[in-house]
Amino acid sequence: MGLLAILRKLKSTPDRELRILLLGLDNAGKTTLLKTLASEDITHITPTQGFNIKSVQTDGFKLNVWDIGGQRKIRPYWRNYFENTDILIYVIDSADRKRFEETGVELAELLAEEKLSGIPLLIYANKQDLFNAAAASEIAEGLNLHTIRDRVWQIQACSATTGEGVKDGMEWVCKNVKKK
Repeated sequence: MGLLAILRKLKSTPDRELRILLLGLDNAGKTTLLKTLASEDITHITPTQGFNIKSVQTDGFKLNVWDIGGQRKIRPYWRNYFENTDILIYVIDSADRKRFEETGVELAELLAEEKLSGIPLLIYANKQDLFNAAAASEIAEGLNLHTIRDRVWQIQACSATTGEGVKDGMEWVCKNVKKK
């Protein structure tokens, strides 16, 4: 089931725009994930300099996904995109264990942001297709996700290149947007 099929499930909220902020460290797989969601070719992806926006219109519903670059020099500008965010999707490279601490610090800073207060959080534990990938449960424990009390959250194991787990995460997003 592609992104359009998932969006059709949201048909009960016609003419609603949904703003999704897609963040994570550089090389976590954000752009690959976005292109997978949009059913686009993922064979030639380069590091995001700035941001990518994908909008999909279907049955009176518009989904706007903002994919912001994750390089260290770009991260201070993330806050310029917080306004009117409906869902925060944070992508982690599950195979890059050396950067778990860094990604945890960035995520903690995002969760402390007033403009993102109470916003549902989906964490994609990406690159599960790699042999050295940490399990989503291991990442959740390492990042102390169980201590998050000010919002609904979910960690979803996935592989943006194979598409495995991506649909499950988006279904969670759809359910939790309806609750808002």
